Amino acid sequence: MTRELDALTRKVLQGKISRRDFFSRAAAFGLTASAAGALLGQKATAQPVRGGTLRMGLGGGESTNSLDPAAALSQVPFHTSRCFGETLLDVNPDGTFDFRLAESAEPSADATTWAFRIRSGVEFHDGRTMTPEDVLQTMRRHSDEDTQSGALGVMRGIADMRVDGDMFIIESATPNADLPYLMATYQLAIQPNGGFDAPAAGIGTGAYRVTAEEPGVRYMFERFPNYWDDSRGHFDAVEMLVINDSTARNAALQSGQVHIVNQVDPQVARLLDRAPGLSVKSVAGRGHYVFIMHCDTAPFDNNDLRLALKYAINREEMVERILGGYGSVGNDIPINAAYPLFDDSIPQRTYDPELAAEHYRRSGHDGSPIVLRVSEVAFPGAVDAAQLYQQSAAAAGIPIEIRREPGDGYWSEVWNKQPFSASYWGGRPVQDQMYSTAYLSSADWNDTRFFNERFDTLLIEARGELDQDRRKALYSEMAYMVRDEGGLICPMFNDFVEGVRDEVQGWEQNGIWEVMNGSAPSKCWFS
Repeated sequence: MTRELDALTRKVLQGKISRRDFFSRAAAFGLTASAAGALLGQKATAQPVRGGTLRMGLGGGESTNSLDPAAALSQVPFHTSRCFGETLLDVNPDGTFDFRLAESAEPSADATTWAFRIRSGVEFHDGRTMTPEDVLQTMRRHSDEDTQSGALGVMRGIADMRVDGDMFIIESATPNADLPYLMATYQLAIQPNGGFDAPAAGIGTGAYRVTAEEPGVRYMFERFPNYWDDSRGHFDAVEMLVINDSTARNAALQSGQVHIVNQVDPQVARLLDRAPGLSVKSVAGRGHYVFIMHCDTAPFDNNDLRLALKYAINREEMVERILGGYGSVGNDIPINAAYPLFDDSIPQRTYDPELAAEHYRRSGHDGSPIVLRVSEVAFPGAVDAAQLYQQSAAAAGIPIEIRREPGDGYWSEVWNKQPFSASYWGGRPVQDQMYSTAYLSSADWNDTRFFNERFDTLLIEARGELDQDRRKALYSEMAYMVRDEGGLICPMFNDFVEGVRDEVQGWEQNGIWEVMNGSAPSKCWFS
């Protein structure tokens, strides 16, 4: 009976049944209303306990993955870097700062200079003490063109960096009111000597240290005994299994082989949620499923062709059939209402086969099939989404050929290399970070090859604009440029949908990125 009551209590705390239903069912076990209320209160205020091995089944891993945070560009490397590494600060679900390796961030009056006070007494996993110099060297490495870091785009606006005592000081080329958000970029995990000596050694300051690395297969971590934050790192160990097949991930969760899975297919989410011993968590956020065209590569260097392909996609159908209600319609920009200063007055682009056909005719395309490369690892349901796209485009007379690529190597050999492919972005906390990472002309992750001097100028201007109305207007103009001239086809914003076993406690809703923005291993515990 105790086990059944525990399960019942978890369901009401998870919002899966009402409090009225809880008290009614508790009565069937012989509990009075006061006893049931006391049990509920006890569970609601449960404190973290230590112990056990958390096992995660994760899609988005490849045999080419590295523990170098600079190279983290898909889901599994994101989670490994978040497990062993830490940045100067994180962003809380409500958009406030959660200071980690920095204790504070203070701007100059004009927001051109930011001073971060670096936390003292923090130890790396190899026994060395972290210093402000390690922070400086980390930022220098990610500013180096040769690193090809995913954070290079956000680092290019920095004019100078230095250390002064326990302060790490950044001087921006222009005023930047959002600079602390940029320091939360997950690639900027602080490493000994910045990672110059051994970038892929997996040595950081996080709650867990790496004990086994099998790229594309599994990773093992153990609690770091000298971790500086007693409020995190409750498990004895964490195991991350790379399970790229969604059906296999769900089966592993249902059997109890793993406790958490990412990327639950929305088509099976509600069915999975009814399985005993687990629940499906979903939260709206900034993530978006996309098709990307290289604006500098034929035939996509023709804006009429790009517009034809944008009008040829049925967004509403795709949200309904691919996301199953776990998401919302996109508008060919990487920004939605989850972002501060979002302009909701931008007209929504809709499926228009006649207008698509007209732009296709104007493009002068020769009628040969347009090759779209896709893989299930691009996003859940990506192959089905491509087939829907193929059908809606055919109604406009636009031939799309789907070329299915293997999952292993997709992020290293297809994404950002092939001119037309399916992809996925987790979003970023603020617009400046999203645009700096993927749309600034000089960004390494400019995966649409969108090169626009006016856009770059507006982005720099918006960074230092302290008048919020003016700043919103600048972002709006930038959004129109991406929407009407860029290579992004964004049909939908996805919810983050994960499966979690009932014994995992401490789960929080976090729309920054999947699995609590990668913090589930450090924040959760077993009941």
